[in-house]
Amino acid sequence: MVIAIVALAVIALVFAVAYITYRIAFYAPSDPKKRKEDIYDIPKSKQYDAEREKMVRLITEMDALPYERVFITAFDEVRLSGRYYHFADGAPLRIQFHGYRGTAVRDFCGGNEWTRAHGQNTLVVDQRAHGQSGGNTITFGIKERRDCLSWVEYACKRFGADTKIYLSGVSMGAATVLMATELELPKNVLGIVADCPYSSPEEVIKKECKNMGFAPWLAMPFLRLGARVFGGFSIRETTAVEAVKKATVPILLIHGEGDLLVPCEMSEKIYHACASEKQLVTFPEAAHGISYIMHTEAYWKVVEDFVARCEKGGDKATEEKKDEREERP
Repeated sequence: MVIAIVALAVIALVFAVAYITYRIAFYAPSDPKKRKEDIYDIPKSKQYDAEREKMVRLITEMDALPYERVFITAFDEVRLSGRYYHFADGAPLRIQFHGYRGTAVRDFCGGNEWTRAHGQNTLVVDQRAHGQSGGNTITFGIKERRDCLSWVEYACKRFGADTKIYLSGVSMGAATVLMATELELPKNVLGIVADCPYSSPEEVIKKECKNMGFAPWLAMPFLRLGARVFGGFSIRETTAVEAVKKATVPILLIHGEGDLLVPCEMSEKIYHACASEKQLVTFPEAAHGISYIMHTEAYWKVVEDFVARCEKGGDKATEEKKDEREERP
Protein backbone atom coordinates (compact mmCIF):
# COMPACT_ATOMS: atom_id res chain seq x y z
CA MET A 1 0.00 0.00 0.00
CA VAL A 2 2.80 2.39 0.90
CA ILE A 3 4.57 1.60 -2.37
CA ALA A 4 1.36 2.30 -4.32
CA ILE A 5 0.88 5.63 -2.54
CA VAL A 6 4.49 6.63 -3.21
CA ALA A 7 4.15 5.61 -6.86
CA LEU A 8 0.98 7.67 -7.25
CA ALA A 9 2.66 10.62 -5.57
CA VAL A 10 5.61 10.39 -7.96
CA ILE A 11 3.30 10.17 -10.98
CA ALA A 12 1.31 13.16 -9.73
CA LEU A 13 4.52 15.13 -9.24
CA VAL A 14 5.74 14.26 -12.74
CA PHE A 15 2.49 15.42 -14.33
CA ALA A 16 2.43 18.54 -12.17
CA VAL A 17 5.92 19.51 -13.33
CA ALA A 18 4.97 18.66 -16.91
CA TYR A 19 1.96 20.96 -16.63
CA ILE A 20 4.10 23.79 -15.26
CA THR A 21 6.54 23.45 -18.14
CA TYR A 22 3.63 23.38 -20.59
CA ARG A 23 2.30 26.63 -19.14
CA ILE A 24 5.70 28.29 -19.39
CA ALA A 25 6.68 27.14 -22.87
CA PHE A 26 3.49 26.50 -24.82
CA TYR A 27 0.40 27.99 -23.18
CA ALA A 28 -1.36 31.24 -24.05
CA PRO A 29 -4.86 32.35 -22.97
CA SER A 30 -7.48 31.36 -25.52
CA ASP A 31 -9.17 34.77 -25.14
CA PRO A 32 -7.19 37.34 -27.17
CA LYS A 33 -8.18 40.06 -24.68
CA LYS A 34 -6.27 38.27 -21.92
CA ARG A 35 -3.00 37.88 -23.83
CA LYS A 36 -1.75 41.39 -23.09
CA GLU A 37 0.17 41.61 -26.37
CA ASP A 38 1.88 44.90 -27.21
CA ILE A 39 3.00 45.72 -30.74
CA TYR A 40 5.66 48.01 -29.25
CA ASP A 41 7.12 45.30 -27.02
CA ILE A 42 10.69 45.47 -28.33
CA PRO A 43 13.34 43.51 -26.39
CA LYS A 44 15.33 45.64 -23.97
CA SER A 45 19.00 45.08 -24.70
CA LYS A 46 21.97 46.88 -26.23
CA GLN A 47 21.40 44.98 -29.47
CA TYR A 48 17.94 46.51 -29.93
CA ASP A 49 18.34 49.89 -28.24
CA ALA A 50 20.19 51.46 -31.16
CA GLU A 51 17.38 50.47 -33.55
CA ARG A 52 14.41 51.12 -31.26
CA GLU A 53 13.45 54.48 -32.75
CA LYS A 54 13.43 53.11 -36.29
CA MET A 55 11.40 50.06 -35.24
CA VAL A 56 8.81 52.20 -33.43
CA ARG A 57 8.44 54.37 -36.53
CA LEU A 58 7.92 51.36 -38.81
CA ILE A 59 5.47 49.74 -36.38
CA THR A 60 3.44 52.95 -36.15
CA GLU A 61 3.38 53.34 -39.94
CA MET A 62 2.23 49.76 -40.53
CA ASP A 63 -0.40 49.85 -37.79
CA ALA A 64 -1.90 53.03 -39.27
CA LEU A 65 -2.43 51.48 -42.71
CA PRO A 66 -5.94 50.40 -43.73
CA TYR A 67 -6.44 46.65 -43.78
CA GLU A 68 -9.14 44.00 -43.90
CA ARG A 69 -9.48 41.66 -40.93
CA VAL A 70 -9.91 38.13 -42.28
CA PHE A 71 -10.64 34.80 -40.59
CA ILE A 72 -10.27 31.17 -41.61
CA THR A 73 -10.81 27.84 -39.89
CA ALA A 74 -7.71 25.69 -39.39
CA PHE A 75 -7.48 21.94 -39.94
CA ASP A 76 -8.35 21.33 -36.27
CA GLU A 77 -11.23 23.86 -36.17
CA VAL A 78 -9.18 26.64 -34.54
CA ARG A 79 -10.26 30.07 -35.80
CA LEU A 80 -7.31 31.92 -37.30
CA SER A 81 -7.07 35.61 -38.03
CA GLY A 82 -4.93 37.91 -40.14
CA ARG A 83 -4.67 41.36 -41.66
CA TYR A 84 -5.00 41.67 -45.43
CA TYR A 85 -3.33 44.71 -47.01
CA HIS A 86 -4.48 45.30 -50.59
CA PHE A 87 -2.15 46.95 -53.10
CA ALA A 88 -3.61 46.00 -56.47
CA ASP A 89 -5.86 43.42 -58.07
CA GLY A 90 -3.83 40.56 -59.51
CA ALA A 91 -0.63 41.50 -57.67
CA PRO A 92 1.52 38.79 -56.09
CA LEU A 93 0.58 37.90 -52.53
CA ARG A 94 3.03 37.55 -49.67
CA ILE A 95 1.82 35.66 -46.58
CA GLN A 96 3.80 36.60 -43.48
CA PHE A 97 4.18 34.62 -40.24
CA HIS A 98 5.52 36.19 -37.03
CA GLY A 99 7.59 34.67 -34.25
CA TYR A 100 7.10 33.02 -30.86
CA ARG A 101 5.02 35.23 -28.54
CA GLY A 102 5.49 38.03 -31.05
CA THR A 103 2.99 40.15 -32.93
CA ALA A 104 2.39 40.40 -36.65
CA VAL A 105 2.90 44.17 -36.77
CA ARG A 106 6.08 44.25 -34.68
CA ASP A 107 7.76 41.33 -36.42
CA PHE A 108 6.84 42.47 -39.95
CA CYS A 109 7.02 46.23 -39.64
CA GLY A 110 10.11 46.04 -41.85
CA GLY A 111 9.26 43.14 -44.13
CA ASN A 112 5.83 44.59 -44.81
CA GLU A 113 7.42 47.87 -45.84
CA TRP A 114 9.31 45.92 -48.52
CA THR A 115 6.15 44.29 -49.88
CA ARG A 116 4.31 47.60 -50.07
CA ALA A 117 7.20 49.22 -51.91
CA HIS A 118 7.36 46.33 -54.37
CA GLY A 119 3.67 46.20 -55.24
CA GLN A 120 2.65 43.04 -53.47
CA ASN A 121 -0.55 42.37 -51.58
CA THR A 122 0.11 41.04 -48.10
CA LEU A 123 -1.66 38.74 -45.69
CA VAL A 124 -0.09 39.22 -42.26
CA VAL A 125 -1.08 36.27 -40.11
CA ASP A 126 -1.74 36.05 -36.38
CA GLN A 127 -0.30 32.64 -35.53
CA ARG A 128 -2.50 30.36 -33.42
CA ALA A 129 -2.61 31.41 -29.74
CA HIS A 130 -1.46 34.90 -30.79
CA GLY A 131 -3.23 38.13 -31.70
CA GLN A 132 -6.84 37.68 -32.79
CA SER A 133 -6.39 33.98 -33.61
CA GLY A 134 -7.86 31.27 -31.43
CA GLY A 135 -6.16 28.41 -29.69
CA ASN A 136 -4.26 28.26 -26.42
CA THR A 137 -1.18 26.26 -27.37
CA ILE A 138 1.91 27.44 -29.24
CA THR A 139 3.42 24.41 -30.97
CA PHE A 140 6.68 25.89 -32.31
CA GLY A 141 5.65 25.29 -35.94
CA ILE A 142 4.25 21.77 -35.59
CA LYS A 143 0.58 22.66 -35.99
CA GLU A 144 1.39 26.09 -37.38
CA ARG A 145 2.83 24.51 -40.56
CA ARG A 146 -0.62 23.09 -41.31
CA ASP A 147 -2.11 26.51 -40.60
CA CYS A 148 0.29 27.84 -43.23
CA LEU A 149 -1.19 25.43 -45.77
CA SER A 150 -4.70 26.51 -44.72
CA TRP A 151 -3.79 30.16 -45.39
CA VAL A 152 -2.37 29.25 -48.81
CA GLU A 153 -5.54 27.35 -49.67
CA TYR A 154 -7.63 30.34 -48.54
CA ALA A 155 -5.55 32.65 -50.74
CA CYS A 156 -5.92 30.38 -53.77
CA LYS A 157 -9.66 30.19 -53.30
CA ARG A 158 -10.09 33.93 -52.80
CA PHE A 159 -7.58 35.32 -55.30
CA GLY A 160 -7.30 32.48 -57.78
CA ALA A 161 -5.12 29.41 -58.18
CA ASP A 162 -2.80 31.31 -60.53
CA THR A 163 -1.98 34.01 -57.98
CA LYS A 164 1.75 34.24 -57.33
CA ILE A 165 2.30 33.50 -53.63
CA TYR A 166 5.39 33.98 -51.48
CA LEU A 167 5.72 32.80 -47.89
CA SER A 168 7.73 34.76 -45.34
CA GLY A 169 8.49 34.09 -41.71
CA VAL A 170 10.57 35.43 -38.85
CA SER A 171 11.94 33.17 -36.09
CA MET A 172 9.16 30.67 -35.26
CA GLY A 173 7.33 31.98 -38.31
CA ALA A 174 10.39 31.16 -40.42
CA ALA A 175 10.47 27.64 -38.99
CA THR A 176 6.72 27.41 -39.69
CA VAL A 177 7.02 28.18 -43.40
CA LEU A 178 10.02 25.88 -43.76
CA MET A 179 8.21 23.01 -42.03
CA ALA A 180 5.29 23.60 -44.41
CA THR A 181 7.53 22.54 -47.32
CA GLU A 182 6.97 18.90 -46.39
CA LEU A 183 3.27 19.38 -47.13
CA GLU A 184 1.78 19.63 -50.61
CA LEU A 185 2.07 23.32 -51.34
CA PRO A 186 0.44 24.34 -54.62
CA LYS A 187 2.65 25.22 -57.59
CA ASN A 188 1.76 28.91 -57.40
CA VAL A 189 3.81 29.19 -54.19
CA LEU A 190 6.92 30.52 -55.91
CA GLY A 191 9.32 31.14 -53.04
CA ILE A 192 9.97 31.22 -49.29
CA VAL A 193 11.91 33.80 -47.30
CA ALA A 194 12.88 32.49 -43.86
CA ASP A 195 14.51 35.03 -41.54
CA CYS A 196 16.38 33.60 -38.51
CA PRO A 197 14.66 30.18 -38.42
CA TYR A 198 15.51 27.51 -35.87
CA SER A 199 16.50 24.06 -37.06
CA SER A 200 14.05 22.19 -34.82
CA PRO A 201 11.60 22.95 -31.99
CA GLU A 202 13.52 20.72 -29.61
CA GLU A 203 16.89 22.24 -30.41
CA VAL A 204 15.76 25.82 -29.80
CA ILE A 205 13.93 24.81 -26.59
CA LYS A 206 17.08 23.09 -25.33
CA LYS A 207 19.05 26.27 -25.97
CA GLU A 208 16.50 28.35 -24.08
CA CYS A 209 16.62 25.90 -21.18
CA LYS A 210 20.37 26.50 -20.95
CA ASN A 211 19.82 30.27 -21.08
CA MET A 212 17.36 29.97 -18.18
CA GLY A 213 19.77 27.86 -16.12
CA PHE A 214 17.99 24.53 -16.53
CA ALA A 215 19.74 21.36 -17.63
CA PRO A 216 18.13 20.31 -20.94
CA TRP A 217 18.51 16.61 -20.15
CA LEU A 218 16.37 17.16 -17.05
CA ALA A 219 13.85 19.63 -18.46
CA MET A 220 13.15 18.07 -21.85
CA PRO A 221 11.31 14.94 -20.66
CA PHE A 222 8.85 17.15 -18.78
CA LEU A 223 8.48 19.51 -21.75
CA ARG A 224 7.82 16.62 -24.12
CA LEU A 225 5.25 15.16 -21.73
CA GLY A 226 3.58 18.54 -21.17
CA ALA A 227 3.35 19.17 -24.91
CA ARG A 228 1.87 15.74 -25.54
CA VAL A 229 -0.60 15.54 -22.63
CA PHE A 230 -1.71 19.17 -22.28
CA GLY A 231 -0.95 20.57 -25.74
CA GLY A 232 -1.90 17.59 -27.87
CA PHE A 233 1.24 17.55 -30.00
CA SER A 234 4.76 16.17 -30.13
CA ILE A 235 7.68 18.57 -30.41
CA ARG A 236 9.50 15.81 -32.26
CA GLU A 237 6.87 15.38 -34.98
CA THR A 238 8.98 17.27 -37.52
CA THR A 239 11.77 19.82 -37.87
CA ALA A 240 12.75 22.46 -40.38
CA VAL A 241 15.84 20.42 -41.25
CA GLU A 242 13.82 17.29 -42.02
CA ALA A 243 11.06 19.19 -43.84
CA VAL A 244 13.33 20.97 -46.33
CA LYS A 245 14.73 17.63 -47.45
CA LYS A 246 11.42 17.36 -49.31
CA ALA A 247 11.27 20.98 -50.45
CA THR A 248 10.65 21.82 -54.10
CA VAL A 249 10.12 25.58 -53.77
CA PRO A 250 13.13 27.98 -53.79
CA ILE A 251 14.19 29.07 -50.31
CA LEU A 252 16.05 32.19 -49.15
CA LEU A 253 17.51 31.88 -45.65
CA ILE A 254 18.50 35.09 -43.86
CA HIS A 255 20.23 35.28 -40.49
CA GLY A 256 21.89 37.88 -38.29
CA GLU A 257 25.37 36.94 -37.17
CA GLY A 258 24.74 38.66 -33.83
CA ASP A 259 21.68 36.52 -33.11
CA LEU A 260 21.93 35.39 -29.48
CA LEU A 261 18.55 33.65 -29.44
CA VAL A 262 18.71 31.49 -32.59
CA PRO A 263 22.33 31.11 -33.73
CA CYS A 264 23.35 31.26 -37.39
CA GLU A 265 24.41 27.63 -37.22
CA MET A 266 20.75 26.63 -37.26
CA SER A 267 20.20 28.26 -40.67
CA GLU A 268 23.36 26.56 -41.91
CA LYS A 269 21.95 23.16 -40.91
CA ILE A 270 18.76 23.95 -42.79
CA TYR A 271 20.72 25.15 -45.82
CA HIS A 272 22.79 21.99 -46.10
CA ALA A 273 19.69 19.78 -45.74
CA CYS A 274 17.58 21.67 -48.27
CA ALA A 275 16.73 19.80 -51.47
CA SER A 276 15.37 22.76 -53.44
CA GLU A 277 17.08 25.84 -54.86
CA LYS A 278 18.49 27.73 -51.90
CA GLN A 279 20.49 30.70 -50.72
CA LEU A 280 21.83 31.63 -47.28
CA VAL A 281 22.71 35.25 -46.53
CA THR A 282 24.02 36.41 -43.16
CA PHE A 283 24.31 39.97 -41.88
CA PRO A 284 27.18 40.98 -39.56
CA GLU A 285 26.25 41.97 -35.99
CA ALA A 286 22.50 41.81 -36.69
CA ALA A 287 20.48 40.69 -33.67
CA HIS A 288 17.58 38.24 -33.76
CA GLY A 289 14.95 39.25 -36.28
CA ILE A 290 16.33 42.70 -37.14
CA SER A 291 18.65 42.10 -40.09
CA TYR A 292 16.17 44.16 -42.13
CA ILE A 293 16.27 47.02 -39.61
CA MET A 294 20.08 47.10 -39.38
CA HIS A 295 20.91 46.46 -43.05
CA THR A 296 17.84 47.71 -44.91
CA GLU A 297 19.39 48.47 -48.32
CA ALA A 298 21.34 45.21 -48.52
CA TYR A 299 18.30 43.26 -47.28
CA TRP A 300 16.11 44.85 -49.95
CA LYS A 301 18.58 43.88 -52.68
CA VAL A 302 18.86 40.27 -51.49
CA VAL A 303 15.09 39.80 -51.47
CA GLU A 304 14.63 41.65 -54.78
CA ASP A 305 17.14 39.36 -56.49
CA PHE A 306 15.52 36.27 -54.96
CA VAL A 307 12.03 37.27 -56.09
CA ALA A 308 13.32 38.07 -59.58
CA ARG A 309 14.77 34.55 -59.83
CA CYS A 310 11.53 33.04 -58.57
CA GLU A 311 9.54 35.03 -61.11
CA LYS A 312 11.73 33.59 -63.87
CA GLY A 313 11.33 30.08 -62.54
CA GLY A 314 14.73 30.08 -60.85
CA ASP A 315 18.21 29.76 -62.24
CA LYS A 316 19.66 26.61 -60.72
CA ALA A 317 22.96 26.86 -62.49
CA THR A 318 23.56 30.32 -61.06
CA GLU A 319 22.50 29.24 -57.57
CA GLU A 320 24.89 26.29 -57.57
CA LYS A 321 27.78 28.71 -58.06
CA LYS A 322 26.84 30.79 -55.03
CA ASP A 323 28.85 30.54 -51.85
CA GLU A 324 27.14 28.49 -49.17
CA ARG A 325 27.37 31.41 -46.78
CA GLU A 326 27.13 34.91 -48.16
CA GLU A 327 27.98 37.79 -45.82
CA ARG A 328 26.69 41.29 -46.29
CA PRO A 329 28.50 44.45 -45.18
